Amino acid sequence: MEGHEIIIEFVEHGSAAEALQHLEVSNHDRAILMGGKHLTLTKADAEKLEFVGAVFAYLFYHEASGQIMTVPVEGREA
Repeated sequence: MEGHEIIIEFVEHGSAAEALQHLEVSNHDRAILMGGKHLTLTKADAEKLEFVGAVFAYLFYHEASGQIMTVPVEGREA
């Protein structure tokens, strides 16, 4: 069985805070933490990652606590 190529477009940022700020000035609407990197990407590309079972966490700013929170996405074992 041959593998399929999935193309994901993203921007890497130096911190979770930078990634979340980038959402306000770009066409990206998701910030994630994947492999120790803070990335932004579109909702469609984030859904592709979920579909293939990638391990990552969504980043969110929690207004009440003033902190950045992560919501893990459980990947599949290959």
